[in-house]
Amino acid sequence: MSTDVPAQSTEILAADACWALLRTVAVGRLAVVAEGNPEIFPINFVVDHGSVVFRTAEGTKAAAALSGARVAFESDGTDTAGASAWSVVLKGLAATISRPTELLDTFDLPLHPWQAGTKDRFIRITPDVISGRRFDVVDSASWRITLDDTTRAGLE
Repeated sequence: MSTDVPAQSTEILAADACWALLRTVAVGRLAVVAEGNPEIFPINFVVDHGSVVFRTAEGTKAAAALSGARVAFESDGTDTAGASAWSVVLKGLAATISRPTELLDTFDLPLHPWQAGTKDRFIRITPDVISGRRFDVVDSASWRITLDDTTRAGLE
């Protein structure tokens, strides 16, 4: 069996590069623990002063994010040609934005929920860990497995 997939290098991104990439996309995934189970929610978000801000309604996502337990957030993307991809993960605590001046500033953020309904809870994820990686996207043809005659015979 031959899998001649080319070796690939991974670039570890500095925090400022991670934040710059997060500013280029609008959707990420929030990972929380809800009722003892891991849950992942897609959210649209904005970067604001070294944090991620999103809007939501009351419910499982808000309750789990605001439980006092640490949360994780991930977003990813590709360059315009699709030749390289990146992923950024941050971990920290989520808190409701409730101070009047901070809440008023939040209303000016370009943060518009995609789903209909009341989304009057603004939540800020303040990370204590941020990490990111960029890597080349390998042509899918390179992942095809070629079986030599001996291996093929052994599988039949």
